[in-house]
Amino acid sequence: MKKTLSFDLLQKFILRTLILLFSIIIYTLPSLAQSKGGDILDWAKKVGANELPKSRTTVKVNTFGAHADGQTNSTKGIQAAIDACAKKGGGIVTFEPGSYVTGSIFLKTGVELRIDKEVILLGSQNFDDYPEINTRIAGIEMKWPAALINVIGQKRVAITGNGIVNARGKFCWEKYWVMRKSYDSKGLRWIVDYDAKRVRTFLVQESSNVTLKGLNLKNAGFWTVQLLYSTKITVDGLTIRNNEDGHGPSTDGIDIDSSSWILVQNCDIDCNDDDFCLKSGRDWDGLRVNRPTEYVVIRKCIARKGGGLLTLGSETSGGIRHVLATDLLAKGTGNGFHIKSATTRGGIVEDIHFQKVQMDSVGNAFKFTMNWNPAYSYSSLPKGFSVDSIPTHWKTMLHKVDPPSAGIPHFKNIYVNDINVDFAKCAISAEGLQESFLENFNFTNTKVNANISGSISFGKSWKLNNVKIVAKDNKKLELKSCVEITELP
Repeated sequence: MKKTLSFDLLQKFILRTLILLFSIIIYTLPSLAQSKGGDILDWAKKVGANELPKSRTTVKVNTFGAHADGQTNSTKGIQAAIDACAKKGGGIVTFEPGSYVTGSIFLKTGVELRIDKEVILLGSQNFDDYPEINTRIAGIEMKWPAALINVIGQKRVAITGNGIVNARGKFCWEKYWVMRKSYDSKGLRWIVDYDAKRVRTFLVQESSNVTLKGLNLKNAGFWTVQLLYSTKITVDGLTIRNNEDGHGPSTDGIDIDSSSWILVQNCDIDCNDDDFCLKSGRDWDGLRVNRPTEYVVIRKCIARKGGGLLTLGSETSGGIRHVLATDLLAKGTGNGFHIKSATTRGGIVEDIHFQKVQMDSVGNAFKFTMNWNPAYSYSSLPKGFSVDSIPTHWKTMLHKVDPPSAGIPHFKNIYVNDINVDFAKCAISAEGLQESFLENFNFTNTKVNANISGSISFGKSWKLNNVKIVAKDNKKLELKSCVEITELP
């Protein structure tokens, strides 16, 4: 009897062990797949600045003639303090409490500009205080005013503090709207943004190991933060508010432009164009430069008003790849996840991971297009203008892509996971091209409540797993010229 009992217990033990092992295998399979995905995204642990200014020597701008009265132009005093600090091998440039008017200032290697809570920088409203430099704007290289705060060709730089940088950009907005009315009437919509030459707030260009942390940025004249041709950059805890003085056109939040190994986190943006945007050049000039934006992590951020929570493009010529956007919130934003380009841009957008996102009251939850805003995207010289008499940057914009097929963009290998959307106008608006299908888009664990479901055209190899679209129009997604789309909600 004891032997039989022992044998029965042994059988039960073996059976339970087998069941346990089977369960472990079953439940580990997704983890293994996730682990494999984690291996693919190991690069995400390496983004951001890994060096900071070392010296703790402090230099006050007031010692060099800067005034905290909110009226006197203190550009020279602030720049003198930065230069003196750099000459000593670096350190921290600080301000006594108060408001300081300034035009363009240029940070140097090893310098930390600290704008404390009691400090306000006020952007000069005189265009002459922003000297023109060689840079790239909206996808082409050209002369353009320097930003309010610039880091150009430097390394180990930081801009920190809980103070305010108010660019007071309304003077730029007013200039643009006057020009826009005139240019539209002449068929020049495609060039007015370049001719208006509005002022950015922050520019990091051809630099490495730069940290922007904790600042409150307001009323940009044009883009708020542009990271251009740079690597190893951290943007942490910025609050951007570009709506206080009215509706400023093209006041993007953060633009990552042909740059790599970028970390953006803990930011809160309310602007009037794309909130978090990745770019890599446009048309012939962008294809000439051919520099991608890659290895970018955007996490734990909020987009309020603005064109898009995450926007890739429309400047895609150099390619955009290896992007992780996670733990994000969109509230009242025009688009949730937006990939846009045009048939003269070219470039490949690929290996994009968009996950753990909550959207509330957005326009399009997902919008993908290769023919974005034709009036702006395509350049043609109206009658009455001579090629010999137009500015150089006009000629750059008019330079044709040859062969034309090089201008066709490609979007592929897009991964969307764990998304919840409430009160959207449209769930999915996706438009590929006959020459370039939207390929291998993967949606998992996604729920969208919207007015309309939307449509997909020229999509290929889309996989939708546990995707639910609840639309007020009670219609399913409309498919046009699509192949290999599985599990349509």
